[in-house]
Amino acid sequence: MPPRNPPASRRPRARVRGARVPGHERAHPAAGNDLTPVLGANLRRLRGRRNLSLEKLAKLSGVSRAMLGQIELGQSAPTVNVLWKIGTALEVPFSALITSRSTASFHVMRADQAKRLASSDGSFVSRALFPFDEPRRVEFYELRLAPGGVERADAHPPGTVENLVVSRGAMEIETGGGTHALGPGDAVVFEADAPHSYRNAGDVEAVMYLVMTYADTVG
Repeated sequence: MPPRNPPASRRPRARVRGARVPGHERAHPAAGNDLTPVLGANLRRLRGRRNLSLEKLAKLSGVSRAMLGQIELGQSAPTVNVLWKIGTALEVPFSALITSRSTASFHVMRADQAKRLASSDGSFVSRALFPFDEPRRVEFYELRLAPGGVERADAHPPGTVENLVVSRGAMEIETGGGTHALGPGDAVVFEADAPHSYRNAGDVEAVMYLVMTYADTVG
């Protein structure tokens, strides 16, 4: 988180546009590019493709009908946790919700124009290292976690695999199989369809690179 979910809750929960109060679905604007209109359009399209009413999607995802309606209308910027729940209910990868379709075959993603997802206290930041041009089976992220920070992730869709390498700092990855300590250059691969968490066990900001692979892609 992908942060991807989404998805147990994410504390601090990352969001699309900025800080949020734990326990609430709504987020407030923050610096960076606004994905709200893209999210709304994609949610309407994907929900319509599956012939789901807002009520039905609310039951499947655990996200309130009111929140879903606000997202579709571009009136609310949901947290990453909420997006994971919606994506899982729709059986689509995380990128299917944040994609802004493009026909370009060559992309340069400038660092100062990057779309970042930040936690409520700013301790966790996720930057997509792939273009939001179409849903894809493989996603690539840069993750940054402040000293002592913890990012808890819900279960991702079945078949999702995370491959993470630590570039700087000391990390602890907790999965169903236990807790694993990682240092600079260490890498881990695990099935992410169960709750898991990342904790910065060091005294400097941890920098990680994450490749997330889904079982299949919905276009």
